[in-house]
Amino acid sequence: MNFPFFIARRYLFAKKSHNVINVISAISVAGIMLASFALICTLSVFNGFHNLVESLFKDFDPEIKVVPAGRKFFNKDDERILKASSLDFIEMSTFTLEEQALISFKSKQEIVMIKGVEDTYHDLVNIENLLKGNGIFMLKDEVCNYGIMGIGLMNRLNCGINPAYPLRLYVPKKEGNISMNNPAASFNQADIFSPGVIFRVEQEKYDDSYVIISLELAQQLTDRANEASALEIKIKEGTSLRKAIRNLKSVLGPDFDVQDRIRQQQDIFKVFKLEKFISYLFLTFILLIACFNIIGSLIMLIVEKQQDAGLLESMGASRKTIERIFITNGVLISLIGAVSGLILGVIAVLLQQKYGFISLGSQGSFIVDAYPVSIQIKDIILVLVTVLVVSFLSVRPIGPIARRFIRKSEG
Repeated sequence: MNFPFFIARRYLFAKKSHNVINVISAISVAGIMLASFALICTLSVFNGFHNLVESLFKDFDPEIKVVPAGRKFFNKDDERILKASSLDFIEMSTFTLEEQALISFKSKQEIVMIKGVEDTYHDLVNIENLLKGNGIFMLKDEVCNYGIMGIGLMNRLNCGINPAYPLRLYVPKKEGNISMNNPAASFNQADIFSPGVIFRVEQEKYDDSYVIISLELAQQLTDRANEASALEIKIKEGTSLRKAIRNLKSVLGPDFDVQDRIRQQQDIFKVFKLEKFISYLFLTFILLIACFNIIGSLIMLIVEKQQDAGLLESMGASRKTIERIFITNGVLISLIGAVSGLILGVIAVLLQQKYGFISLGSQGSFIVDAYPVSIQIKDIILVLVTVLVVSFLSVRPIGPIARRFIRKSEG
């Protein structure tokens, strides 16, 4: 067994002549334990919210989305797109076209984002899970065009799920100037009816401004026949997402951007990462303060074991070895506190996952009733490494202090 570790372990658990040393050591362990507990619980809460938001977009956003780099639209007959959509790991793909438009209902008008999709779109994503109402997912028939709007947009237009009158879409014509004498002539127009359903993603970005229409109608309104703004892809079950994206990038080249669901909503998830990082730094600072208690307990231990240190040196132990004894003692205090905090934190997170003891507020006011949490192995490793590194750096100055007391014992 390592000699400094053996002595440090005995010093840590042996009864001291001054009981206050044991008390301060216990306080040090408790402080680090609480800091570790807070770190793992806080990181788990951010993981939980990240997973919750990702699940909300899962039914609306495709697994992979291919968009043109540096421009809004591309030709559907592009050889690279056709080759990419025929790769063997792709289960299905559809073209979509998004563009801003004006929608009006009676006297109300709103700026919206129209999303033109193909008839197979509902097989690509789980849009049915988001639909509310007694109708069905339908975009056109022999008589008219249909549009499915978000619940927030429906409320702002005050039109209801099944309006008695059609809604009208306006998109500026691709070419030509706006005529002040007849402004309406400068817009492509189309009436859409509701199929008796709306969608609810629980995200303002979609619920308040999106209208799903057929791809043909979107191309007609935007004067972009045979063009699309994205190729949305569903990969076969068991296919590695990273491998699929890597293969698509090699086929498509730099003119196209291949995005997974995180990349499609990168602004939202960047905020989550930033908030998680700031919380981590804040709690690490609290951990650093907790480590100062270790320094106090070690100084008192050095004073008590001053004669022992002199005796060990006379028996052949080097001063570096004696210094490592006290440093190891501090690291052991940190390790006990960190492991205890992590175990309690993991237990607390698992209990929250199963029973939801801590609620978000009034039942039904939020998407979920209790705080969502999720444990990740990398967070457990991060907390453990952080505690050990911070504690080691904080007890490093104990070496010169121990050396000074050893000199005094010799004198």
